[in-house]
Amino acid sequence: QLQLVESGGGLVQPGGSLRLSCVVSGSTFNYWNIGWFRQAPGKERERISCISSSRITYADSVKGRFTISRDNAKKTVYLQMNSLEPEDTAVYYCAATITTYSGCQAPRYWGQGTQVTVSS
Repeated sequence: QLQLVESGGGLVQPGGSLRLSCVVSGSTFNYWNIGWFRQAPGKERERISCISSSRITYADSVKGRFTISRDNAKKTVYLQMNSLEPEDTAVYYCAATITTYSGCQAPRYWGQGTQVTVSS
């Protein structure tokens, strides 16, 4: 069983920045690719970034503004979000996909989510 706990959400003005953290416990960290997803009210959940041992990917909607990183010693994945826009308002989740997959297309474990609100 894997546990994921997100933190770092909050209210920020347009153009501002936030850094989300996803702390992973309960299993060998290197066995998992970690993805960040978000879901806005009335919209489908969107995968916005994924980090594996060999690859990092971003959705077009966040490319150039968001940066994902991974600290294996701390078993933590970060999402640095810059130049935030009101359209980035959503609940942000991290999720784990076993490394038999090349990316984050089959998340098995999810965190509880953290709210990000971008508003003036």
